[in-house]
Amino acid sequence: MPFSFFSATRLGGILAVSLLAGRPALAQLTEIPAQRLGLVPLPREVKAYSATYALPQKVSIYAASKDEKNVAGLLKEMLTGLGKTVTLTTTRAGANIALVTAAAPNPEAYQLNVDQQGIRITAAGGPGLFYGAQTLVQLLPARAAATSPVNYVRINDQPAFRWRGAMLDVSRHFFSVDFVKRYIDLLAAYKLNTFHWHLTDDQGWRIEIKKYPKLTQVSAFRKETLIGAQQLFKTPAEFKYDATPYGGFYTQDQIRDVVAYAQKRYVTIVPEIEMPGHSVAILAAYPELACKPGTYETWTMWGVNEDIVCPTEPTFRFFEDVLSEVTALFPGPYVHIGGDEAPKTRWKESAAVQEIMKKEGYTDVEKVQGWFNRRIEKFLASKGKKLIGWDEILEGGIAPSATVMSWRGEKGGIEAAKMGHDVVMSPTTHLYINYGQSKKPHSPYEPLMIGGYIPLEVIYNYNPLPAELTAEQQQHVLGPQANMWTEYITTPAAAEYMLFPRLLAVSEVAWRPAAGKTYAEFLPRMGQQFARLDAKKVYYRVPEPLGLDSASVVRQNGKAVFTLRSLVPGAQIRYTLDGHLPDETTELYTKPLAVPLNKGLTVRAVTITPNGRKSPPAELLVN
Repeated sequence: MPFSFFSATRLGGILAVSLLAGRPALAQLTEIPAQRLGLVPLPREVKAYSATYALPQKVSIYAASKDEKNVAGLLKEMLTGLGKTVTLTTTRAGANIALVTAAAPNPEAYQLNVDQQGIRITAAGGPGLFYGAQTLVQLLPARAAATSPVNYVRINDQPAFRWRGAMLDVSRHFFSVDFVKRYIDLLAAYKLNTFHWHLTDDQGWRIEIKKYPKLTQVSAFRKETLIGAQQLFKTPAEFKYDATPYGGFYTQDQIRDVVAYAQKRYVTIVPEIEMPGHSVAILAAYPELACKPGTYETWTMWGVNEDIVCPTEPTFRFFEDVLSEVTALFPGPYVHIGGDEAPKTRWKESAAVQEIMKKEGYTDVEKVQGWFNRRIEKFLASKGKKLIGWDEILEGGIAPSATVMSWRGEKGGIEAAKMGHDVVMSPTTHLYINYGQSKKPHSPYEPLMIGGYIPLEVIYNYNPLPAELTAEQQQHVLGPQANMWTEYITTPAAAEYMLFPRLLAVSEVAWRPAAGKTYAEFLPRMGQQFARLDAKKVYYRVPEPLGLDSASVVRQNGKAVFTLRSLVPGAQIRYTLDGHLPDETTELYTKPLAVPLNKGLTVRAVTITPNGRKSPPAELLVN
């Protein structure tokens, strides 16, 4: 649920004392705008000063408790990456950085003080200490330096929402354990705390289940993969395939390794096991679970398949066995069952389903899915887990304890919250980060993308708390989640291109209340993150230059005048007037650009970053 803003006194005695410790000295210093620090997400309350603390080459970190030592170890890794030599100590005197645990109502809240005495992060436990450490790293230079100046600050911070999530689909395309860990690191760096791992679908089953070995022998592989955009072809007969077997899966040992990795970073993993739809890969290995006898294969198309598991007793035994192994691997409270896009064509044709409907008194086959879900929910409850599913699970009726993830807009989430269900907001309109980043569908300057165009500004301005809900109903909104489906995202670089800089906007949607949050104020802070992403070798999408659009044109003396700017500090803007794609050899933008009107010229401009990466072009036809 959303958390209210807190004052220092609510953080407990020790934290209040630490807040006051630096005040006499700080009161005599020049305050600077918090915006200048470039923090993302921006903390709730920041006081920043022109004076700096010089963090030396050799850094000592004080940590005593288990959580303090865990965060100290992670902070050591981060600082080592910045060229520091770090030692951990249980003696506070003389330590450059002190991690201190103090009573507080919110375990994710923290307070960060930097002054002449050094750096102190205070929180109720591990999550808050970890988020304070992430903020500290953003106060440091992005590149290694012998002595790093850190602005004096007093920061009080806590998140607006307790669910701050991002999903990665590894079924359509498989990603290695190393990349999954990197994905988790990138989420955690921007204070997201939930990793939704989409492990099964029609196109591949990705988790080892010891009782059903054919799931990894058969279901984890498809014979080939579609080439190009499926929606551009008129019929399946026109589809083109690569004729190359594709697949992969995670062993249970690998799953345990990833879970432990996430736990150290205070990230909860929510596994998704799709049912009853998106289950063709299951039928490829265990066709006896289908309503319609036949031979099945792991699907090679995208979209929705009418072949789904039959809701019979063998199917329930199968999923109960699977979930018994899954729940033992994932310590988090939730298991996602999918529940979306489950056509009932086969169920309507099935004598077994008709018998279920007769026995339960149903006249609508959709009610059978609700009956199915409630049985699964009861089983998960027996394992100490909560069921979460896509908003279609509402259609057949769900148990009161079930949580709804609203993806088809906000309607399902609003309905669920009004019914008293917890909700995660994940609408396609704002938070599907596999959707396009260009106004032009299938732009030649962008990788192949699915879905519509979602500008960065649309993501940033999303408010997960619908105005249609009362304040009491809004308490059921756990938070937002960004989703990355991977039909056309085939490599780690492609995933990072879709993830950044959009994840920076998502982080502020999840961390900060919507009131007082503005896109214009966010952009320069976002710009300061690119050097940090470069240091991590993140393959982000370089933003186009701003200002090359009709709304920005100033018309005077028969000319259109454009004032361009880049969101990437230190970048060049190169442009052309002849319709060609700008590169390093074309005109360098140095002052407002005046273009004659009524000449039909196409102006194109690109950003070229200090390390030589180029943005897609911004362009405008001037008439």
